[in-house]
Amino acid sequence: MKATAVNVQKSLRALADPELALGQSAFFKTGPGEYGEGDLFLGMRVPQVRAIALQYADLPDAAILELLHSRFHEDRFCALAIMTRRFRSTRDSATREHLWSMYMKALDDGCVNNWDLVDSTAPYLGEFLIGRPDADVIMTHLVDSADLWHQRVGVMVTWVFIRQGDFDPTFTTAERLLRHPHDLIHKACGWMLREVGKRDVEALRKFLKEHASDMPRTMLRYAIEKMTPAERARWLSH
Repeated sequence: MKATAVNVQKSLRALADPELALGQSAFFKTGPGEYGEGDLFLGMRVPQVRAIALQYADLPDAAILELLHSRFHEDRFCALAIMTRRFRSTRDSATREHLWSMYMKALDDGCVNNWDLVDSTAPYLGEFLIGRPDADVIMTHLVDSADLWHQRVGVMVTWVFIRQGDFDPTFTTAERLLRHPHDLIHKACGWMLREVGKRDVEALRKFLKEHASDMPRTMLRYAIEKMTPAERARWLSH
């Protein structure tokens, strides 16, 4: 089938499940005043969307942009899955920079607007930042944004540095966000701290000694999840 946005949408809609869409709308908090307010769902499982993204792996940029600006969550997820797969399949610096720029533009345009869209992209596209002298500036810009999804991207891109054995970006980001009001940021920071702890528990303990008493409880619980029950209890008593 020809690689066009319309054909991608036809393929997605052929698998749509209205009953599932209702459940997903509630799960992703799309009601008035909620973080996903106004988002629309077709009702599909992630593996289904990823299979269609693979089918249309060569989708042109113009069609990807069309999908990114769709009202429907699965259209945007599919576009981002194509971009992420394309990024991970190449080492060409120009291609990677282009895809990162597309991603940042999509984020600025409000197209990357829920936690699943962030979490399935930022930990991979964030490889663009490895070795860049302006990486800290980019991450600080994201974290200091007034937009929740920019902030979550700023947290989740630190996973690429964790995989490189560099924990400082995670610690710096988590420290900057200790006073953040939203649990989606608490969860993301705690998750990344837990990933640090899987690789170097002493580094995590050092961070906790300085900050456990000030951390939101959700962030702390996520960070210590892999520790023994006795150690978790000690940290939670701070």
